[in-house]
Amino acid sequence: MKAPLVEVKDVRKSFLVRKGWFGGDKYLRAVDGISFDIGKGETFSLVGESGCDKSTTGRLVTRLLAPNEGEVWFGGQNISRLSDHQMRPLRKEIQMVFQDPYASLNPRMKVKEIVAEPLLIHSKLSSHERDKLAAELLEEVGLNSYHAERYAHEFSGGQRQRIGIARALSVRPSLIVADEPVSALDVSIQSQVLNLLQDLQERYGLTYLFISHDLSVVEHISDRIGVMYLGTLVETAGKDELYERPLHPYTQALLSSVPVPDPKLKKERIILKGDIPSPVDPPSGCRFHTRCPACMDICKQLKPEFLEVEPGHQVACHLFDENVRRMG
Repeated sequence: MKAPLVEVKDVRKSFLVRKGWFGGDKYLRAVDGISFDIGKGETFSLVGESGCDKSTTGRLVTRLLAPNEGEVWFGGQNISRLSDHQMRPLRKEIQMVFQDPYASLNPRMKVKEIVAEPLLIHSKLSSHERDKLAAELLEEVGLNSYHAERYAHEFSGGQRQRIGIARALSVRPSLIVADEPVSALDVSIQSQVLNLLQDLQERYGLTYLFISHDLSVVEHISDRIGVMYLGTLVETAGKDELYERPLHPYTQALLSSVPVPDPKLKKERIILKGDIPSPVDPPSGCRFHTRCPACMDICKQLKPEFLEVEPGHQVACHLFDENVRRMG
């Protein structure tokens, strides 16, 4: 693996949802002890069902949220406890592309102002120089320079997402956190935006944290993939390894649900029963045991360790823990 640009070490993030008497406060445990790293120039994807707090993880990496416990390292520096003032120089290195291209662009600003807005803080360019750079960036993402004088409502969803990408590129970041960047787009437009992201990565040596619930999208763009369930990581592996040999029962169920293009081809699907438990009151032991078809008694009592079963392939499941197998 390439040298890590991002290291997430046993990070936890909780939110107070109800204040109680005599210390009976209720907390939503959004992210509960996850660890992963992202190499320079790599695309690491987080996948999982809605509500597993993939987006919260992305906001922890960008330091839009501060972790309660654990550490987030960027470029060899621990950014977990930096103040807003200390983070400010690093903001240009870490940019974000948001899920909703309609809500993430200011409707009162012209496109050239939207794209050049980060340069007001992170550069000393003149107004003319910012406008020129904005026009160049629009060309880079597949739009025309004359689009700079228009407003966001004059564009389609795919074009708006290209504007959001141009804005993220304006300060030449090292890391881009792409939070469901194509989920609001038509399928035909999704592939265009994904190809654009890959072209820009190759051109500028960008590193991506790509967040998605769509496994077909993730397969197209990822180098490595982490599978999240209820605020925890259950499996990480290289893209090819994960798709060819998923180990965790949850990963197997997710992959079995991916549609097959050929209607004549029959595919065995794993149907998970029940709903995702509440992160306010998560189950004991393995968080997946309430829906797992391979659940054992120990799964209900003991949280599985995140073990490397093969080089570069980690899984948190008692089925692959030799100590548990010996006990059984």
